[in-house]
Amino acid sequence: MVAKTITRTEAETTLKNITNGLIFTVTFVKRTNGEIRQLNCRKGVRKYANGQGLRFNPASKGLLGVFDMKVHDYRFISLESILSLSMQGQRFIVV
Repeated sequence: MVAKTITRTEAETTLKNITNGLIFTVTFVKRTNGEIRQLNCRKGVRKYANGQGLRFNPASKGLLGVFDMKVHDYRFISLESILSLSMQGQRFIVV
């Protein structure tokens, strides 16, 4: 698979608008400890929601909420630290 390069803005737009319901893989740097993390996830999952909503606005903190397919739980991706994105047979390196 040949990787294409995209800007951080293009990656954010893709994640926010295009990936809803699609399974994708994202690699990013965790804010808490600087660890590089890779998630196989998707957006738009409501199955395990408790109906109470969030206590904060993730967008105001530069985060994107996704559903981690491996552990079946919700996670947040730091949009400013995305390294790569893979979806629909394409791989994108964020520069």
